[in-house]
Amino acid sequence: MHAEHRHQAILRRLREEGSLRVSDFAAELGVSPVTIRRDVEALADRGLVARVHGGAMLPETWAETAPAEVDPAAPARGRERVIGLIVPSADYYYPEVIKGAREAATGHNVRLVLDISGYDADEERTQVERMIADGVDGLLVVPTGPRGWYEQLPVPVVIVERRPEADEAAGIDHVVSDHVHGARLAVRHLAEAGRTRLALLVRGTSPTAQGIIEGFEAGVRAAGLEAPLPASVLDTAGARPGEPGSGDPVEALLDAAAAGRVDAVVAHPDNEALALLRRLRARSVQVPGDVAIVAYDDEVAGLADIPLSAIAPAKHEVGASAVELLVRRLAQPDAPRHRLFVLPRLRARSSSGG
Repeated sequence: MHAEHRHQAILRRLREEGSLRVSDFAAELGVSPVTIRRDVEALADRGLVARVHGGAMLPETWAETAPAEVDPAAPARGRERVIGLIVPSADYYYPEVIKGAREAATGHNVRLVLDISGYDADEERTQVERMIADGVDGLLVVPTGPRGWYEQLPVPVVIVERRPEADEAAGIDHVVSDHVHGARLAVRHLAEAGRTRLALLVRGTSPTAQGIIEGFEAGVRAAGLEAPLPASVLDTAGARPGEPGSGDPVEALLDAAAAGRVDAVVAHPDNEALALLRRLRARSVQVPGDVAIVAYDDEVAGLADIPLSAIAPAKHEVGASAVELLVRRLAQPDAPRHRLFVLPRLRARSSSGG
């Protein structure tokens, strides 16, 4: 069907029913949702329809239900701005990211639509395609899988909480916590407290692990400290704590702490730090007297019976900054691209003598 025929079919449906949903109408005509979405955009540019999330309405119908205030970044003729947010999980780390994004979106009179990928790259792609078909203006995504295809999408995208890849083109915006800085901050705090024999516990499968390792090693070098163990970076991924012969890296760390060869540990994430505290105390190793601990993430670190010092990524600020960047991109599509690194903070508590 020719584009003009589709345009007339859209207008006819709107006159009959007042609104239509892009995905349903595309199925009726036997075309892709992206095709109908572009048709709606073309009609909206001519002032013939109002584009809303997932579909379209007649301008006069939309005006009866539209909010009184409209973001200055919104297009002329007024229509609802909608941005999608896809995160891998809605618990532990990401609730504050979501909250920051939601509050920033509300401040711009923008509707935020959320979906959870469950760390499934195929599901993530399906969610992206569904949101675009439903008419989102832009996307915020915490990717699980490859990212190159995001530059080919018909809407602007901001990558959230994933460092730019070495060979990644500069055609996409990023907002990310600077975990390299965060880990260096932890090392500096411990070194200034007189600790000289540091180890890092980190879950190597975490997307943030590489930045934390990089920052830890740089911090140790900058402080002029020597490695207290053959491998001072211990990967807890796949370990089975307490099981003899299971390859639990924490056992070697506990032995070294009991022997006085380690006097401070940076542990990521918080639950690893909590487990370490428990196991150190079971060995009669005193915290912070014998070993200081700095957790990384600060989700539950402060709730330990010996409150744990922690590096706290500014998760709320990351979510809010991502929305701000996307709203700016929608208003100025040709503006320079941004890679925004948000610095974590140290929260000193009892476990490091703070």
